[in-house]
Amino acid sequence: MLGLVLDLIGIGLQLYIYALLAYILMSWFPGARESPIGTFLTGICEPYLEQFRRFIPPLGMIDISPLVGIIVLQFAKNSGLSALRNMLISWL
Repeated sequence: MLGLVLDLIGIGLQLYIYALLAYILMSWFPGARESPIGTFLTGICEPYLEQFRRFIPPLGMIDISPLVGIIVLQFAKNSGLSALRNMLISWL
């Protein structure tokens, strides 16, 4: 049961990474962020990315906060969930 919950969290993190990638790609197309899908992605991605933008300034016209956000999510998904799974298994 616990493994299922951790697997679902991993799937959720992977889906969020895909949402961030879609959000990044939408910046390359004029007007894409004003579409209903763009508005939805802005609503779910911007609060997360704003946390990184406070500490990471843009490099000229390039905003690297989405890249850092994806790296943090990948680390949480791979290392964080593994550590949590091992910790919970040792308690049981």
